[in-house]
Amino acid sequence: MFDTKIIDDIASRLASAVPPSLNNLKEDLEKNFHAILQSVLGKLDLVTREEFEVQKMVLAKTRSKLEDLEKRIADFEQDTLSKEEL
Repeated sequence: MFDTKIIDDIASRLASAVPPSLNNLKEDLEKNFHAILQSVLGKLDLVTREEFEVQKMVLAKTRSKLEDLEKRIADFEQDTLSKEEL
C-alpha cells in the first residue's frame, strides 16, 4: 500500500539523525527504522488518495440520489394529502 521509496527515505533520514558516535550502528538502525515504519504504517487502516477520491464520488452520488428520493417522497405525500382532502 505504501510506496517503499517513502519508507526508505524516512528510515534513511532517521538513521542520518543518529549521532556520529553511533555511525557503526547506522545500517542496523536504518533497517530497524524501516521495519518499524512498515509495521506501524501497515497496521493503520489507511487508504490511498485514489481510493479516497473514488469513495468521495460514490458518497456524493449516493447523497444526490437520497435527496432526489426524499423530494419524491415529499411530493408523493403532498399529492396523497391533497387527494384525501378532495
